[in-house]
Amino acid sequence: MLLSVQDWTAATYFILASPKERINPTEVKMSQIVMPCHSNHRQELSVGQLLKWMDSTACLSAERHAGSPCVTASIDDIYFEHTISVGQVVNIRAKVNRAFNTSMEVGIQVSCEDLFTDRHWRVCHAYATFVTQRTSTGQKVTLKPIVPHSQKEQVEYSVAAERRRVRMVHDDIIKDLLSSGSIQQADSSAVSNKVAAEKTKVESVELVLPPHANHQVNTFGGQIMAWMVNVATIAASRLCQAHPTLRTIDMFTFRGPSQVGDRLLMRAIVNNAFKNSMEVGVRAEAYHEEGPNRHINSAFMTFEVLDDHGKPCTLPRIRPEPLEGERRFQEAIARKKIRLDRKYIISRKQAEVPLSVPWNPTNQVYLSYNNVSALKMLSARNNWRLSSEKDMVRLYTLEHKSMLSFRVQAEVDVPADRAFCLLSELSDRPSWDTHYKKCERIHRVDDDDFLYRVVTPSVRPGAVGSPTSANSPEGILQDFILLASRRKPCGSGDPYVIALRSVTLPTHPPTEGFNRGEVLCAGFTILETKQNNYYNQASPEVLPYISTDIAGLSSSFYHTFCSCSQYLTRRRLQSDSEVQDDRHQASDGPTSLSEALHSTQL
Repeated sequence: MLLSVQDWTAATYFILASPKERINPTEVKMSQIVMPCHSNHRQELSVGQLLKWMDSTACLSAERHAGSPCVTASIDDIYFEHTISVGQVVNIRAKVNRAFNTSMEVGIQVSCEDLFTDRHWRVCHAYATFVTQRTSTGQKVTLKPIVPHSQKEQVEYSVAAERRRVRMVHDDIIKDLLSSGSIQQADSSAVSNKVAAEKTKVESVELVLPPHANHQVNTFGGQIMAWMVNVATIAASRLCQAHPTLRTIDMFTFRGPSQVGDRLLMRAIVNNAFKNSMEVGVRAEAYHEEGPNRHINSAFMTFEVLDDHGKPCTLPRIRPEPLEGERRFQEAIARKKIRLDRKYIISRKQAEVPLSVPWNPTNQVYLSYNNVSALKMLSARNNWRLSSEKDMVRLYTLEHKSMLSFRVQAEVDVPADRAFCLLSELSDRPSWDTHYKKCERIHRVDDDDFLYRVVTPSVRPGAVGSPTSANSPEGILQDFILLASRRKPCGSGDPYVIALRSVTLPTHPPTEGFNRGEVLCAGFTILETKQNNYYNQASPEVLPYISTDIAGLSSSFYHTFCSCSQYLTRRRLQSDSEVQDDRHQASDGPTSLSEALHSTQL
């Protein structure tokens, strides 16, 4: 069986050649003009009302794909970038990014339109997970797969699998942060003139009536969120004695359904107040007549108070209640740390993230997500240009703004799963790639993520087929500190992924005698078809190793691929124990990146 990476160029051509723009069959649009009844005291659209519209639009999209009733299971972090005033128009677009077995991810985009100035701006975006309801016989409904067509759809489809992975471990991250001691315990009594947390407590009951329910007689998830936002706003107002502005809602999961006739009990309290923001925790429980309370949902919301110039005001500090209040106080600090990691590592555009982000156990999940998603986004680009070809080994380049990326595509007559296993063990890389001088595994994070230090040969100017650089002194070796993340396919059609990116470690600072290089995005995608692709966004430290190939002055990428192909063919029949024995003889530990060089060639 041949292993391969998709030929994105061919796929792109098909799309561009289509005479009509294809409309996603799951896409649903909603436009609403903001009326006074939708607004708060500042004549701005209330966030609760916006959440109801977002949930309705996303639910209709999910049901359009499933062909059966669906309910909201969870919603990822929402960052509200702008407010919307009375008289302006809210435009909401939702579409299914990917369907798994019985759940699906729906992407939601919210923008605002000013009818008088014809101005448009983004308000927020979110990812919601919906699940199908069981049939009358209690059977789960299996969803049909989504087939992405455009480049954007392909990116969302591919990265959805990694977002799902993050959701599954989200609840454990705070526990790990607190248990590991990574978050410094704050002294809740260190500041005088604090506001007692009990003063911010809010409790409110809502009776679920037919207008609050969907066509399945279940309470709208958006309606529950709107009620939760209401009590959270009251709690925040009691602390600051002003009108707060909701900035973020953390990722949350609906734990169970609520129906018409239920009483929903909402409790809110300020968990912690920082200099310019506060976190409010909200818990929703449902009960019916004499039945026990059922935990429906818990959410954490961040508020700010803005002055007349739109700048955040300094907030009073909070004095938590004993025991449970202290626990919530400390957990709010951990959530703030997670919030910053998610915002600046996951939510920001790839080009806005520094090349080398500091690595530590508390942000590992999000760095791993960024690592894999960046490679998938790069592979989904559709304007690659063929620069060189020899014996069906092709070198492509892509220029985007100030970034040059390259891709090497080739065939290997080895099963994809075996090639994935062999290539993901970077310790063997020096045996087939002359660009790798030394590799050492620094740390095994888990089964799928590893940290490496890679040493690459010095950049020797002037040699034909060798790297050239005007900035690196002759004889100075380069080293890279890399996070390697490997992923098996999440579903049929998914590639095997080996993603690499630079990180910084306090235990491995730049040292004399080495030029510290950086890699923004590099790695392999492997499919059981006909081609295998290696990708790399070339940083200045990487470009010298591939520039002569791009210019057509050498074909070192071809020779490196031939060496890799021979390595895979030789090793494919060996048992895992034999491969491990060989590794122990060849190296003290697993090798690593410099993917900048070597990846350049496969």
